[in-house]
Amino acid sequence: MHRWSELFIPTLREAPADAEVASHKFLVRAGYIRQLAAGIYSYLFLGNRSFNKIMGIVREEMDKIGQEFYLPLLHPRETWEASGRWALMGDNLFKLKDRKGADLALGFTAEEVMTSIALKELRSYKQLPQIWYQIAPKFRDEPRPKSGLLRVRQFMMKDAYSFDIDAAGLDVSYKKHYETYCRIFDRCGLKYMVVEADSGAMGGKESHEFMVRTRAGEDQIVSCDGCDYAANMEKATSKIEAVEDLKPAGDGRPVEVHTPGQKTIEDVARFLGVSPKNKIKTLAYMADELPSDKKSDKKDEKTGKTRSRAIVVLMRGDHQLNEAKFNATVAVATRPMEESEIKALFNSPAGYLGPLGIEWAKDLKKDTALPVLLVDKALEGRTNLIAGANKEDYHLKNLTPRKDFHPTSYADLRAVTAGEACPHCGKALRIDTAVEVGHIFKLGYRYSESMGARVLDKNGKEVTPIMGSYGIGIERILTAAVEQSNDENGFWLPPSIAPFEIVVSATNVKDDSVRSAAEDTAKRLEAAGFDVLLDDRDERPGVKFKDADLVGIPFRVTVGKKVTEDTVEVVLRSTREVRDVTIPAIVNYFQEQLRPKA
Repeated sequence: MHRWSELFIPTLREAPADAEVASHKFLVRAGYIRQLAAGIYSYLFLGNRSFNKIMGIVREEMDKIGQEFYLPLLHPRETWEASGRWALMGDNLFKLKDRKGADLALGFTAEEVMTSIALKELRSYKQLPQIWYQIAPKFRDEPRPKSGLLRVRQFMMKDAYSFDIDAAGLDVSYKKHYETYCRIFDRCGLKYMVVEADSGAMGGKESHEFMVRTRAGEDQIVSCDGCDYAANMEKATSKIEAVEDLKPAGDGRPVEVHTPGQKTIEDVARFLGVSPKNKIKTLAYMADELPSDKKSDKKDEKTGKTRSRAIVVLMRGDHQLNEAKFNATVAVATRPMEESEIKALFNSPAGYLGPLGIEWAKDLKKDTALPVLLVDKALEGRTNLIAGANKEDYHLKNLTPRKDFHPTSYADLRAVTAGEACPHCGKALRIDTAVEVGHIFKLGYRYSESMGARVLDKNGKEVTPIMGSYGIGIERILTAAVEQSNDENGFWLPPSIAPFEIVVSATNVKDDSVRSAAEDTAKRLEAAGFDVLLDDRDERPGVKFKDADLVGIPFRVTVGKKVTEDTVEVVLRSTREVRDVTIPAIVNYFQEQLRPKA
């Protein structure tokens, strides 16, 4: 039997000074974790019990669809270079050298390692599909660790990888993980949402995130209460209300208007007496390389340096650029144009930029020397817009896309805002902060192709297997559970992941009848298979109750004066509901509460 008096449970009355979110405050106060260095934590007795329960649930469900591996945490540079991510991951990857000078990295994720196994071992379609997973530490050189376990440099992750012969097979593997993740998070007692997501540095096409709404979250999710639509901010779309276009001025051709000192969208709109919705916002960037440029000579003959290519984005005046959508569209790193680059392209200072008078690329593959003009879809079909004239103190009226200037392409580049119409049902969208607890990706051929994995299909033809990647943050499950269930006195965890399901508190261990009844109650519950902690400390009842409220155990059994009636009090931590239960009936009571029959 676990006795509180014999355990190391260092509870604190005060939260650490740097703790900003509930999970950080309470996991430290409850003695679950202790910080070793910035973003690096030790998991103490209670914390480790919860982590083991979470990992047990994850392992049980993953074993139904996949096979568990355990991979090295040290990865050679060559493995990451084969996929192109040694440079792409930049400073996020912990890099080191061994005594011989060879470059190594601490594992951030394991696409490369799993693919290296596949390319050496998988030979035929008969060996597919495969789903391999591991539960192991991961490392990220996080520049700003904060919020306790939410942003750290070492963390525990379940990462899984699927290998299939074709896209239809990947659909099956993806669906298996989707359903498995739902079972995992259901069993962990989380109130979660599944949202459409952007794959980011992992690459791939289809992607979903499993999110828990909380103020502590750093992600934003867009959702609709009227239907099942949900997406993260990087992927979200909406229906926008139609805007009445301005009537043409003069003969309808572009006309200059004097706008002295008016540089911002709001200033120009106010000066001209129009809505920002009738204005064009011009954003200017530079990229060293576009995917379509890779076969061209990117070196400048005079300087020998890599040629940069201008990428200009046009947005509706009242809209904001979604950086993730933009990055996904251009598929290459960009930076804002410098002043000299702006003047070289637009022949104008910033504040008066527009699309007219510049020859834009019509075809990304053919027109590699020309600047790219990306236009947000909200401007498609609009007429008589206002934009900068590429001339200081002047703007242009009567600008119509495809008539007065020709975009390289249209794309969804806009950030959705709360209150806009749901793309599915038309009701108002809401935006919440959330914590990501899981993420699944259809990777496609990115890693298997770049690293040379091949198998023979049914016809004996060599083909590239298609991959999926699927991650769950173990710490994220615990922190999300704390964030969604806490009050000023502490938190309560779902029984499935709590370090103990029940704490039995003897109000006075010096009273033989109370101590004996507490021992008897705890033994009955333990014998029936419940996870029980007996608080047998020689402390005041108030101290014990405060600790019990703090440490996340969902049920407290108070053994006190009512033992003369063979009765104890059962307190439900989440609601503080108190119920009298006789000691002989205590097992049946908790079997109904915690082990209900299907």
